[in-house]
This record gives sequence, structure tokens and C-alpha cells, in this order.
Amino acid sequence: MFNGLIAYMDSIRARDPAPRSRWEILLYPGLWAVGFHRVAHWLFEARLYFLARAVNHLSRFFTAIDIHPGAKIGKHLFIDHGFTVIGETAEIGDNVTIYQCVTLGGTNPANGVPGKRHPTLSDNAIIGSGAQILGPITVGPRARVGANAVVTDDVPEGATMVGLKARSTLVPAETWLKEFIPYGTPCKEPCEPNGGSRVDDLEAEVAALKAQVAALIAAQGDGETPAPTPTTVGRRTRR
Repeated sequence: MFNGLIAYMDSIRARDPAPRSRWEILLYPGLWAVGFHRVAHWLFEARLYFLARAVNHLSRFFTAIDIHPGAKIGKHLFIDHGFTVIGETAEIGDNVTIYQCVTLGGTNPANGVPGKRHPTLSDNAIIGSGAQILGPITVGPRARVGANAVVTDDVPEGATMVGLKARSTLVPAETWLKEFIPYGTPCKEPCEPNGGSRVDDLEAEVAALKAQVAALIAAQGDGETPAPTPTTVGRRTRR
């Protein structure tokens, strides 16, 4: 048990540059939340649901992390900072990293049968801060979910998901980086694959508006009132 705790703290230290020693990691709310959950889950499996819930609420009071006693968690889960919610039927693999304010949320089945309602995080997944993983979906091994992304579909192995609704950054799975990437989204990767075309569209729109303004000014100087251009009419129609 002691060796397992040491290995767990070392796995956290490998992913977090902040602690100077293992003693600091002993104060991490994520470590305590996982420890409380081990007890709560054991009680839940023994069908001592009230006691399991009591341990869960005690853990939430002290750590600000809410892990349902029914959730299944593998080895070396690192919840950085906390303020995380993990639902009843969520399943988490080994060496998963979850940053602050993440929700592993469920869906409300139309037929009223509880079933599998929460996501599954595979080994070595990284979930960025504020991300919402919703429904009985699977986040593949080594996948990364960027900050504030909302994921409602399965995530392929090694993919990086960003945005609302989350989409892949189109980085091929075979090019995944083997080293740990903090926060799930390295700055050198293209978080907005279509960003260039959007900028071009905006520049074209601004140029068209400038041309219309110049035409209006010229018409007023000649004492004429120009008829609306097709572009102007189209914009009013779209609004």
C-alpha cells in the first residue's frame, strides 16, 4: 500500500512541475478525493449506498471534487486543482489527467433506464480545464481534450479535440506526441484549422463595406441618392 502511494505521488510529480517534494503532493485535493473515492466505491460495491454517499459528501466538502461512489477509476488519476464532477457510470483508465472545472456528465435516457450515462476515459487521456465530456461516449487512449471544449461524440485514439462543439484539430493519430502534454492542447498545434479562411472572409466583407460607404459619400456629393446594392439588400435579408 505504501509503495502504491509513493508510485502514485511520483506519477503526479511527473505531470506537475509545481511540487518541490512528495510532502506537497500529500496536500493536493485531487489525491485526497481519489483516496476518499476508493473507500466510497468499496462501500458502493458492497451495496452500502448510504455510507458510500456519506463518504462522497465528506470528500466533496474537503476537496471541492464530486466523484460519485459508483464511478470506476483506474490507477494514477491526477485531478489538478479540483472543482471537478464525475458521474456515477463514468469509467476512467490508468494515468488519466483531468484539470480543473471538468465535468464527466451524463445524459437523461428517454426510456428511463439508468444504464451507461457517463463517459469513459481511456488510458493516458488528458482533459483540459473547463471541458465538458457528456454522455456514454469513449475518449480514446492518449486523446486530448482542450480547455472549455464540449465533447458529445466518441474521440479517436490520439486525437486532439477543441471547440464548442468539439472537433478534431485534424492531427493524424500516428503523429501523436509520446511525452506528456500539459493542459491537453500544445500551443504549436493548429487549434483553429479554418482560421485563415475566416480571416479572409472578414477582410473581404470589410473591403465591400468600405466600397459601399465610399459610393454613398460620392452620391451625396452629387446630390443623388443611390439605390441599394444587391450586397446591401442581401445583408438586410440575412439579418
